[in-house]
Amino acid sequence: MGWLVCDDRVLATLEVADTAWRRGRGLLGRDGFDGALLFPATRSVHTLGMRFPIDVAVCTADLEVIDVVTVRPNRLILPRRSGRQIVEAPAGAFAHWGVLPGDHLEVRGD
Repeated sequence: MGWLVCDDRVLATLEVADTAWRRGRGLLGRDGFDGALLFPATRSVHTLGMRFPIDVAVCTADLEVIDVVTVRPNRLILPRRSGRQIVEAPAGAFAHWGVLPGDHLEVRGD
């Protein structure tokens, strides 16, 4: 587990969905979560079967935030042209952390 960082500020613990099993599971089956979840090499996500709304940050390959949206269960996020990675967090987290389009996120730790 690592850390999600913006401007040398630790925002949250971070899980990385870097295997097929982790990518497939994502947040499905959970009643909630703390921290954030990174999906590398991902342009869109869905909330089909999820039990709670989430925030989604669509990012470039170098983790520049392109868009931040709150997504209710059973929805689909369409791909953004330069989107290459997705960061998911509990609904309201990005507003609380002050993350906006144009910000650069960083992964620290393992």
